[in-house]
Amino acid sequence: MTPPAPTGPAAHPTPPPASSPLVRRMRGFGTTIFAEMSALAVAHGAINLGQGFPDSDGPAPVLDAAVDAIRGGRNQYPPGRGIPELRRAIADHQAHRYGLDYDPDAEVLVTAGATEALAAAVLALCEPGDEVLAFEPFYDAYAAEAALAQAEFVPVRLDAPHYRFDAARLEAAITPRSRLLILNSPHNPTGHVATRAELEAIAAVVARHGLLVVTDEVYEHLAFDGRAHLPFATLPGMRERTVTVSSAGKTFSTTGWKVGWACAPAPLLDAVATVKQWLTYVNGGPFQEAAAVGLRLPEREFVGFRERMQAQRDALVPALVDAGFDVHPAEGGYFVVADAAPLGVRDGAALCRRLPEAAGVAAIPMSAFHRDATGVESLVRFAFCKRPEVLVHLVGDDEQAVARDDRGDRLELGAGGDVP
Repeated sequence: MTPPAPTGPAAHPTPPPASSPLVRRMRGFGTTIFAEMSALAVAHGAINLGQGFPDSDGPAPVLDAAVDAIRGGRNQYPPGRGIPELRRAIADHQAHRYGLDYDPDAEVLVTAGATEALAAAVLALCEPGDEVLAFEPFYDAYAAEAALAQAEFVPVRLDAPHYRFDAARLEAAITPRSRLLILNSPHNPTGHVATRAELEAIAAVVARHGLLVVTDEVYEHLAFDGRAHLPFATLPGMRERTVTVSSAGKTFSTTGWKVGWACAPAPLLDAVATVKQWLTYVNGGPFQEAAAVGLRLPEREFVGFRERMQAQRDALVPALVDAGFDVHPAEGGYFVVADAAPLGVRDGAALCRRLPEAAGVAAIPMSAFHRDATGVESLVRFAFCKRPEVLVHLVGDDEQAVARDDRGDRLELGAGGDVP
């Protein structure tokens, strides 16, 4: 089987040499642009608007619960499927918010972050040669997880600037080997929030072709401007074929804790749990207790979190526009996509490599989220999940685009022509 290609020309700048002992199917997944940009941010003291992690701690009750659990001696292996308190809290969260009923003992699994849940699902449900489909641009782990399973990754292209899910395009990509669809909403990296009509059209395709679905819903509490997140499993006939994945990290600003979960009918969940136990076995006992506390916080905490993140988006977007970027709509999540072409920039990856030193800002080129980066070379992703006082304010200045930090210091971003 041909090994998967890298996800874009800038996604893996230092692939292993041909003589590497690394298995062929993983050779498209070397050091990523995310690590490179984070290293540049540290080296130049830049504000990291590249990676999706907040720069502030989560709710005090959640943090206090973790400390109490550690000091209370809850530091050994938790149960393999997660502590009962968290599994019940997850089941209650799904029932109260979405009307989805899951048995906390048989249909809920705690994992080492959402990424492990996604990986365990793909490894459990796909045979070598099966096809895993996902809309493109996509979170880069999806392609790597398919490669680990020796499955073929099939990206289905979305069109900028709105990135609406296209069921007809999805159906055109399906073959007799198609096994599983990874569906992400609110969408990383574009910020698109799937509508009911989009999801219903996808559900019809899934039903016609008998696909399984793994949903990445880690930004479920971050749908903006009155939009509502709709879990795919709520659609008729979809619960029985869907593994729903989410996490505490994005909801409670505790990404380093790596506490995620999967909800699914018992046969699917048993399969995922079988693989999960051989990946990390268990994880984060005291942090599981804290996540359970978080899921039971009053609704005002979730509303406040969403409103703060929306306000941070609303602070960054006009600044990018003033700097000369063409900014795509961001309906949810942590990120906004901006086109640097109006600045005369044709190579977003080169721009991102220059930004940390030239402007004190780190960002990620959208080529990192594509198998084929044709047509997206000038697009850049910025994260707005940062404290307002440290978000960079971008302003126009004559024919130049410049950046100012929160102290108003002038920093060159570029002046026409390609970068660098």
